[in-house]
Amino acid sequence: MPSPISRTVAVIGAGAAGLCAALELRREGHSVVVYERENKVGGIWAYTPETELDPMGSDPARRVVHSSLYASLRTNLPREVMGFRVYPFVASRKPGRDPRRFPCHGEVLEYLRDFAQEFGLEEMMRFGMEVWHVGLVEDRKWMVRSKKRNGEGGDDEVYDAVVVCNGHYTEPRIAEIPGIDEWPGKQIHSHNYRVPEPFRDQVVVLIGSSASADDISREIAKVANEVHIASRSAQIEDIGQLPGYDNIWLHSMISSVHKDGTVAFHDGDKIYADVILHCTGWVPRKKLYSLRPSLTFPFLWVDLIKKYDRIIDKVE
Repeated sequence: MPSPISRTVAVIGAGAAGLCAALELRREGHSVVVYERENKVGGIWAYTPETELDPMGSDPARRVVHSSLYASLRTNLPREVMGFRVYPFVASRKPGRDPRRFPCHGEVLEYLRDFAQEFGLEEMMRFGMEVWHVGLVEDRKWMVRSKKRNGEGGDDEVYDAVVVCNGHYTEPRIAEIPGIDEWPGKQIHSHNYRVPEPFRDQVVVLIGSSASADDISREIAKVANEVHIASRSAQIEDIGQLPGYDNIWLHSMISSVHKDGTVAFHDGDKIYADVILHCTGWVPRKKLYSLRPSLTFPFLWVDLIKKYDRIIDKVE
Protein backbone atom coordinates (compact mmCIF):
# COMPACT_ATOMS: atom_id res chain seq x y z
CA MET A 1 0.00 0.00 0.00
CA PRO A 2 1.56 3.36 -0.99
CA SER A 3 2.47 5.81 1.72
CA PRO A 4 0.10 8.79 2.05
CA ILE A 5 1.34 12.06 0.60
CA SER A 6 2.13 14.65 3.26
CA ARG A 7 0.69 18.10 2.53
CA THR A 8 1.13 21.48 4.12
CA VAL A 9 -2.19 22.68 5.49
CA ALA A 10 -3.29 25.96 7.07
CA VAL A 11 -6.20 25.81 9.49
CA ILE A 12 -7.92 29.13 10.20
CA GLY A 13 -9.44 29.26 13.67
CA ALA A 14 -8.68 27.41 16.93
CA GLY A 15 -12.22 26.77 18.09
CA ALA A 16 -13.76 23.32 18.32
CA ALA A 17 -13.75 22.75 14.54
CA GLY A 18 -10.20 24.02 14.10
CA LEU A 19 -8.82 21.88 16.91
CA CYS A 20 -10.51 18.74 15.59
CA ALA A 21 -9.35 19.43 12.02
CA ALA A 22 -5.77 20.03 13.16
CA LEU A 23 -5.64 16.77 15.10
CA GLU A 24 -7.06 14.64 12.29
CA LEU A 25 -4.87 16.25 9.63
CA ARG A 26 -1.74 15.64 11.69
CA ARG A 27 -2.80 12.04 12.29
CA GLU A 28 -2.88 11.60 8.51
CA GLY A 29 0.72 12.79 8.32
CA HIS A 30 0.19 16.34 7.14
CA SER A 31 2.14 19.40 8.29
CA VAL A 32 -0.37 21.73 9.96
CA VAL A 33 -0.30 25.37 11.03
CA VAL A 34 -3.29 26.81 12.93
CA TYR A 35 -3.92 30.57 12.74
CA GLU A 36 -5.85 32.05 15.67
CA ARG A 37 -6.37 35.79 15.97
CA GLU A 38 -6.94 35.63 19.73
CA ASN A 39 -4.34 34.54 22.25
CA LYS A 40 -6.02 31.30 23.27
CA VAL A 41 -7.98 28.37 21.93
CA GLY A 42 -11.75 28.15 22.21
CA GLY A 43 -13.21 30.26 19.42
CA ILE A 44 -16.77 31.28 20.25
CA TRP A 45 -16.47 29.55 23.67
CA ALA A 46 -13.89 32.10 24.82
CA TYR A 47 -16.18 34.49 26.72
CA THR A 48 -15.47 38.20 26.75
CA PRO A 49 -17.46 41.00 28.41
CA GLU A 50 -16.55 43.15 25.41
CA THR A 51 -19.32 44.03 22.97
CA GLU A 52 -19.37 45.75 19.60
CA LEU A 53 -19.73 49.52 19.30
CA ASP A 54 -22.67 48.92 16.96
CA PRO A 55 -25.21 47.19 19.24
CA MET A 56 -27.16 45.86 16.25
CA GLY A 57 -24.12 44.52 14.42
CA SER A 58 -25.34 45.95 11.14
CA ASP A 59 -22.32 48.10 10.24
CA PRO A 60 -20.09 46.05 7.88
CA ALA A 61 -17.10 48.22 8.86
CA ARG A 62 -17.47 47.49 12.58
CA ARG A 63 -14.80 45.72 14.60
CA VAL A 64 -16.38 42.31 15.10
CA VAL A 65 -16.37 40.68 18.53
CA HIS A 66 -16.40 36.98 17.74
CA SER A 67 -18.07 35.55 20.83
CA SER A 68 -21.82 35.84 21.41
CA LEU A 69 -21.79 34.30 24.90
CA TYR A 70 -23.62 35.97 27.75
CA ALA A 71 -22.20 35.63 31.25
CA SER A 72 -24.82 33.20 32.56
CA LEU A 73 -25.00 30.93 29.51
CA ARG A 74 -25.15 27.17 30.00
CA THR A 75 -25.19 24.57 27.24
CA ASN A 76 -28.56 23.44 25.94
CA LEU A 77 -27.10 20.07 25.01
CA PRO A 78 -25.83 17.44 27.46
CA ARG A 79 -22.07 17.19 27.65
CA GLU A 80 -22.18 13.57 26.38
CA VAL A 81 -23.07 14.70 22.85
CA MET A 82 -20.68 17.67 22.75
CA GLY A 83 -17.37 15.86 23.08
CA PHE A 84 -14.99 14.43 20.49
CA ARG A 85 -15.00 10.66 20.03
CA VAL A 86 -11.30 10.44 20.91
CA TYR A 87 -11.72 12.61 24.02
CA PRO A 88 -15.18 12.41 25.68
CA PHE A 89 -16.52 15.44 27.51
CA VAL A 90 -16.77 13.88 30.96
CA ALA A 91 -17.00 15.75 34.25
CA SER A 92 -13.56 16.79 35.47
CA ARG A 93 -12.38 16.39 39.05
CA LYS A 94 -10.14 19.45 38.79
CA PRO A 95 -10.88 22.25 41.29
CA GLY A 96 -13.28 24.91 40.09
CA ARG A 97 -14.76 22.86 37.26
CA ASP A 98 -18.49 22.53 36.51
CA PRO A 99 -19.60 18.86 36.77
CA ARG A 100 -23.21 19.47 35.67
CA ARG A 101 -24.57 17.63 32.67
CA PHE A 102 -25.51 20.99 31.11
CA PRO A 103 -22.45 23.00 32.16
CA CYS A 104 -21.63 26.68 31.93
CA HIS A 105 -19.73 28.06 28.96
CA GLY A 106 -16.51 28.21 30.96
CA GLU A 107 -16.54 24.43 31.35
CA VAL A 108 -16.72 23.99 27.56
CA LEU A 109 -13.72 26.30 27.16
CA GLU A 110 -11.76 24.31 29.75
CA TYR A 111 -12.63 21.09 27.92
CA LEU A 112 -11.28 22.51 24.65
CA ARG A 113 -8.11 23.61 26.44
CA ASP A 114 -7.72 20.14 27.93
CA PHE A 115 -8.24 18.60 24.49
CA ALA A 116 -5.56 20.80 22.92
CA GLN A 117 -3.12 20.03 25.73
CA GLU A 118 -3.82 16.28 25.71
CA PHE A 119 -2.90 15.97 22.02
CA GLY A 120 -0.18 18.63 21.91
CA LEU A 121 -2.08 20.83 19.50
CA GLU A 122 -0.77 24.14 20.79
CA GLU A 123 2.60 23.48 19.20
CA MET A 124 0.86 24.03 15.84
CA MET A 125 -0.76 27.31 16.92
CA ARG A 126 0.09 30.82 15.85
CA PHE A 127 -1.78 32.88 18.38
CA GLY A 128 -2.50 36.56 17.82
CA MET A 129 -2.29 36.11 14.04
CA GLU A 130 -5.24 37.25 11.95
CA VAL A 131 -5.57 35.96 8.39
CA TRP A 132 -6.48 38.81 6.08
CA HIS A 133 -6.04 37.17 2.66
CA VAL A 134 -6.31 33.67 1.17
CA GLY A 135 -5.91 33.19 -2.57
CA LEU A 136 -4.90 30.67 -5.22
CA VAL A 137 -1.39 30.90 -6.63
CA GLU A 138 0.61 28.78 -9.07
CA ASP A 139 0.41 24.97 -9.03
CA ARG A 140 -3.00 25.10 -7.31
CA LYS A 141 -1.46 26.13 -4.02
CA TRP A 142 -2.77 28.71 -1.57
CA MET A 143 -1.22 31.94 -0.38
CA VAL A 144 -2.13 32.75 3.22
CA ARG A 145 -1.35 36.26 4.40
CA SER A 146 -1.61 37.04 8.08
CA LYS A 147 -0.91 39.95 10.38
CA LYS A 148 -0.35 40.32 14.09
CA ARG A 149 -3.26 41.68 16.08
CA ASN A 150 -0.97 44.32 17.56
CA GLY A 151 -0.06 45.57 14.09
CA GLU A 152 3.61 44.59 14.25
CA GLY A 153 4.00 42.89 10.88
CA GLY A 154 2.88 39.50 9.64
CA ASP A 155 3.64 36.58 7.32
CA ASP A 156 2.98 35.42 3.76
CA GLU A 157 3.11 31.64 3.37
CA VAL A 158 2.10 29.11 0.71
CA TYR A 159 0.20 25.90 1.56
CA ASP A 160 -1.15 22.92 -0.33
CA ALA A 161 -4.55 23.30 1.31
CA VAL A 162 -6.55 25.59 3.61
CA VAL A 163 -9.25 24.56 6.08
CA VAL A 164 -11.54 27.43 7.12
CA CYS A 165 -12.81 26.98 10.70
CA ASN A 166 -13.69 30.53 11.74
CA GLY A 167 -17.44 29.97 11.95
CA HIS A 168 -20.13 31.60 9.84
CA TYR A 169 -22.37 33.37 12.37
CA THR A 170 -21.24 36.92 11.70
CA GLU A 171 -24.21 38.83 10.30
CA PRO A 172 -27.06 39.25 12.82
CA ARG A 173 -30.57 38.70 11.56
CA ILE A 174 -32.65 41.83 12.30
CA ALA A 175 -36.43 41.81 12.45
CA GLU A 176 -38.14 44.14 10.00
CA ILE A 177 -40.42 46.45 12.00
CA PRO A 178 -42.66 49.10 10.38
CA GLY A 179 -41.92 52.54 11.82
CA ILE A 180 -38.59 51.61 13.40
CA ASP A 181 -36.76 54.59 11.87
CA GLU A 182 -38.93 56.99 13.91
CA TRP A 183 -39.12 54.95 17.10
CA PRO A 184 -37.08 56.75 19.84
CA GLY A 185 -35.98 53.73 21.87
CA LYS A 186 -32.81 51.66 21.77
CA GLN A 187 -32.19 48.46 19.85
CA ILE A 188 -29.68 45.68 20.48
CA HIS A 189 -29.03 42.24 19.02
CA SER A 190 -28.50 39.38 21.47
CA HIS A 191 -24.95 38.97 20.10
CA ASN A 192 -24.11 42.03 22.19
CA TYR A 193 -25.97 40.97 25.34
CA ARG A 194 -23.79 40.00 28.30
CA VAL A 195 -25.48 40.84 31.62
CA PRO A 196 -28.95 42.14 32.61
CA GLU A 197 -27.87 45.21 34.59
CA PRO A 198 -28.11 47.73 31.66
CA PHE A 199 -31.86 46.94 31.49
CA ARG A 200 -32.62 47.77 35.11
CA ASP A 201 -35.97 49.56 35.61
CA GLN A 202 -36.70 49.54 31.87
CA VAL A 203 -39.48 48.15 29.72
CA VAL A 204 -37.93 45.66 27.30
CA VAL A 205 -39.45 44.06 24.20
CA LEU A 206 -37.61 40.91 23.25
CA ILE A 207 -38.10 39.38 19.80
CA GLY A 208 -37.63 35.62 19.50
CA SER A 209 -38.68 32.27 20.90
CA SER A 210 -35.60 30.05 20.88
CA ALA A 211 -33.06 29.18 23.57
CA SER A 212 -31.35 32.57 23.88
CA ALA A 213 -34.73 34.37 24.04
CA ASP A 214 -35.86 32.08 26.86
CA ASP A 215 -32.65 32.58 28.82
CA ILE A 216 -32.34 36.32 28.35
CA SER A 217 -35.99 37.21 28.94
CA ARG A 218 -36.03 35.47 32.31
CA GLU A 219 -32.70 36.92 33.33
CA ILE A 220 -33.65 40.48 32.36
CA ALA A 221 -36.96 40.14 34.22
CA LYS A 222 -35.01 40.08 37.49
CA VAL A 223 -34.04 43.74 37.04
CA ALA A 224 -36.40 45.20 34.41
CA ASN A 225 -39.81 46.70 35.13
CA GLU A 226 -41.45 44.72 32.34
CA VAL A 227 -40.38 42.19 29.71
CA HIS A 228 -42.57 41.61 26.66
CA ILE A 229 -41.72 38.69 24.36
CA ALA A 230 -42.77 39.06 20.71
CA SER A 231 -42.92 35.70 18.95
CA ARG A 232 -44.12 34.64 15.51
CA SER A 233 -44.91 31.18 16.88
CA ALA A 234 -46.98 32.35 19.87
CA GLN A 235 -50.28 30.49 20.12
CA ILE A 236 -53.41 32.53 20.86
CA GLU A 237 -54.14 30.56 24.01
CA ASP A 238 -50.62 31.28 25.35
CA ILE A 239 -50.66 35.05 24.82
CA GLY A 240 -50.63 37.01 28.05
CA GLN A 241 -48.71 36.97 31.31
CA LEU A 242 -46.32 34.03 31.66
CA PRO A 243 -47.20 31.64 34.51
CA GLY A 244 -44.86 32.07 37.46
CA TYR A 245 -43.77 35.59 36.48
CA ASP A 246 -45.34 38.89 37.42
CA ASN A 247 -43.50 41.01 34.84
CA ILE A 248 -43.16 38.85 31.69
CA TRP A 249 -45.79 38.82 28.93
CA LEU A 250 -45.96 36.83 25.72
CA HIS A 251 -47.30 38.51 22.57
CA SER A 252 -47.63 37.81 18.89
CA MET A 253 -45.12 39.55 16.62
CA ILE A 254 -44.71 43.34 16.56
CA SER A 255 -46.97 44.96 13.98
CA SER A 256 -45.52 48.47 14.21
CA VAL A 257 -43.68 50.98 16.39
CA HIS A 258 -44.24 54.72 16.66
CA LYS A 259 -42.36 57.92 17.42
CA ASP A 260 -44.15 58.35 20.76
CA GLY A 261 -42.42 55.15 21.97
CA THR A 262 -45.39 52.86 21.42
CA VAL A 263 -44.88 49.25 20.37
CA ALA A 264 -47.97 47.58 18.86
CA PHE A 265 -48.44 43.83 18.49
CA HIS A 266 -50.57 41.82 16.08
CA ASP A 267 -52.61 40.56 19.02
CA GLY A 268 -53.87 44.13 19.57
CA ASP A 269 -51.80 44.99 22.65
CA LYS A 270 -49.80 48.23 22.84
CA ILE A 271 -47.08 49.23 25.29
CA TYR A 272 -44.44 51.92 25.75
CA ALA A 273 -40.96 50.41 25.63
CA ASP A 274 -37.40 51.59 26.21
CA VAL A 275 -35.55 48.82 24.39
CA ILE A 276 -36.11 46.24 21.65
CA LEU A 277 -33.77 43.27 21.98
CA HIS A 278 -33.46 41.09 18.88
CA CYS A 279 -32.92 37.41 19.78
CA THR A 280 -33.34 36.57 16.14
CA GLY A 281 -30.25 34.57 15.23
CA TRP A 282 -28.10 35.01 12.14
CA VAL A 283 -28.44 35.53 8.42
CA PRO A 284 -28.20 32.10 6.69
CA ARG A 285 -25.01 31.39 4.78
CA LYS A 286 -26.54 31.49 1.28
CA LYS A 287 -28.47 34.70 1.86
CA LEU A 288 -25.40 36.32 3.43
CA TYR A 289 -23.28 35.46 0.39
CA SER A 290 -25.82 37.07 -1.90
CA LEU A 291 -25.85 40.24 0.20
CA ARG A 292 -22.25 40.60 1.39
CA PRO A 293 -20.14 37.73 0.05
CA SER A 294 -16.94 38.77 1.82
CA LEU A 295 -18.32 39.37 5.32
CA THR A 296 -18.28 35.86 6.77
CA PHE A 297 -14.91 35.02 5.20
CA PRO A 298 -13.30 38.47 4.75
CA PHE A 299 -9.94 36.93 3.81
CA LEU A 300 -11.33 35.09 0.75
CA TRP A 301 -11.79 36.70 -2.64
CA VAL A 302 -15.47 37.28 -3.40
CA ASP A 303 -15.20 35.49 -6.77
CA LEU A 304 -13.60 32.52 -5.03
CA ILE A 305 -16.41 32.28 -2.47
CA LYS A 306 -19.07 32.39 -5.20
CA LYS A 307 -17.23 29.75 -7.27
CA TYR A 308 -16.93 27.24 -4.46
CA ASP A 309 -20.40 27.99 -3.09
CA ARG A 310 -21.80 26.86 -6.45
CA ILE A 311 -19.84 23.63 -6.08
CA ILE A 312 -21.19 23.13 -2.56
CA ASP A 313 -24.75 23.74 -3.80
CA LYS A 314 -24.33 20.94 -6.32
CA VAL A 315 -23.02 18.56 -3.64
CA GLU A 316 -25.84 19.45 -1.21
